[in-house]
Amino acid sequence: MRRPAGRHTNLALLAMLSAALLTGFLAYGVGTAWGRWIVVAHGVAGLAIVALAPWKSVIVQRGVARRRPGFAASIALTALAAVAILTGILHATGLGVSVGPVTSLQVHVGAALAAIPLAVWHVLARPVRPRRTDLTRRNLLRAGTLLGGAALTYAAAEGLVRVTGLPGGERRFTGSYDAGSLKADALPVTQWLDDSVQRIDPLDWRLTLVTMAEVRELSYEEVGAFGDRIRAILDCTGGWYSKQDWEGVRLDRLIPEPGEARSVVVRSVTGYSRRLPVRDLSNLLLAVRLGGEPLPAGNGFPARLVAPGRRGFWWVKWVSHIETSAAPWWLQSPFPLT
Repeated sequence: MRRPAGRHTNLALLAMLSAALLTGFLAYGVGTAWGRWIVVAHGVAGLAIVALAPWKSVIVQRGVARRRPGFAASIALTALAAVAILTGILHATGLGVSVGPVTSLQVHVGAALAAIPLAVWHVLARPVRPRRTDLTRRNLLRAGTLLGGAALTYAAAEGLVRVTGLPGGERRFTGSYDAGSLKADALPVTQWLDDSVQRIDPLDWRLTLVTMAEVRELSYEEVGAFGDRIRAILDCTGGWYSKQDWEGVRLDRLIPEPGEARSVVVRSVTGYSRRLPVRDLSNLLLAVRLGGEPLPAGNGFPARLVAPGRRGFWWVKWVSHIETSAAPWWLQSPFPLT
């Protein structure tokens, strides 16, 4: 294949970086099986960026020689992109799941987020606008070759990881690794952003239920009297998952008649909350026991939400308040801000 011009390389990189960021954003929040294809697309976009690196290096060398304004920001963007790609590969293969006290996935996401403002600046400072003449047969073939080659490389890499027995072959479709499945005492303790583990006296705790028809409170003993059970996978965005047995009460028992409500808000004593669709009430569990024992404080005692098919940030801990709402469930930040 002939070496593409610098402008075409930059356009291709812009498209692949945009695709990688979009699919990464979606993959971070999807916990159901169809999300596998989003993860695959994310990996293909990343490998396409790697494939374009030799041609981009020629452009970078020219830029270094000229030392144009913003040189340092461009180098920082390149470094962050390299870190994101390297840590993504380390996580996917299992060769480096942890990087010191953090996971390689966390570094991968952090580097990508840090690169966004630099990428926006780079595009605005050095605009490369698509032209109608770019849609030639030759350029379309080049694009197809790039994406096809990246897809084949992705498939080959996945096969190699499994054949060689690397840890990455055992990861879930979300990219998460098993952490203590069916061993309640081995379930990791993590919080979203700035929450801390709460120590709550069950005698003082009350669950407040607010519907359009009434407001009522339940004690820990009353909630614990229910015996609904479910085996569900908690898939954390930190890069691990754990299958566990949970016991408590389904939300459709607590709210049997939601009326005209379109969503239900589940709130923690910390103020953390998530809004979920009313149609999911029968699939949501307010758990008070884990593996047959009361929840540990770090995992939500006295009660936490169990939301099968949703990533860990939906599983609200230390629940104190459940309220129906006329607002749609999607009327919230895709990811909690605190």
